[in-house]
Amino acid sequence: MTNKVCIVTGGTRGIGLSTVKAFLEEGYQVVLYGSREETVTKALNELNSEKAEGKWTSLVDEEAIKKDFAEIKEKYGSLDVLINNAGLSESTPFDKYTKDLFEKVMSLNVTAPYVCSQAAAMIMKEQGHGVILNTSSMVSRNGQPSGLAYPVSKFAINGMTISLSRELGKYNIRVNAVAPGITMTDMVKALPEQMIGPMIQAIPMKRIGEPEDIAKAFVFLASDNASYITGAILPVDGAMAV
Repeated sequence: MTNKVCIVTGGTRGIGLSTVKAFLEEGYQVVLYGSREETVTKALNELNSEKAEGKWTSLVDEEAIKKDFAEIKEKYGSLDVLINNAGLSESTPFDKYTKDLFEKVMSLNVTAPYVCSQAAAMIMKEQGHGVILNTSSMVSRNGQPSGLAYPVSKFAINGMTISLSRELGKYNIRVNAVAPGITMTDMVKALPEQMIGPMIQAIPMKRIGEPEDIAKAFVFLASDNASYITGAILPVDGAMAV
């Protein structure tokens, strides 16, 4: 058990909510971020934990995020782990793409992690330690046949992860990413069986990942067991062939 403090963006459902639960089980004080007050409230009611707090501040509002993170550090005494999990996936064909859609995806998937990482790093440098973890994706290695902005954003997340690990290492701040494969989120659950079957056949382990699989990877990378791991993009995809 620990008295450390963890922030999880996109923490109201799916991988994010499972990650919040996993860090609560490790004894962390967890502050989760969601897009709306009602989704944050719903998540907190489900968690029913005195060690969970929720916020719905815009993740691209630099001054608001800096203020939030400073208040979290002041309230709990430290900011030990930031998990940049909030993201938007979509699959619009390229000939139907718009600049507004591209910028919408990049804003949440790239600009928000930049804003949050910078705010967290300022605190972590001052306290002399910290861990920043990003949610990448299997498409950051292989791309995808439509929905251009999503793989572009995840390639960017990999670059951000590796570059920040090199810049922040001297301050005892580790930066890593987890790259999930197909995971049993609400979106995947809604797919018809005839789509899910071929997906499973492409995975050597013959099962789709669970959100808990990804959460456990985040817990490991945040722990002292990973104290010399930084700049890594950890695939959690059952060795799926794409």
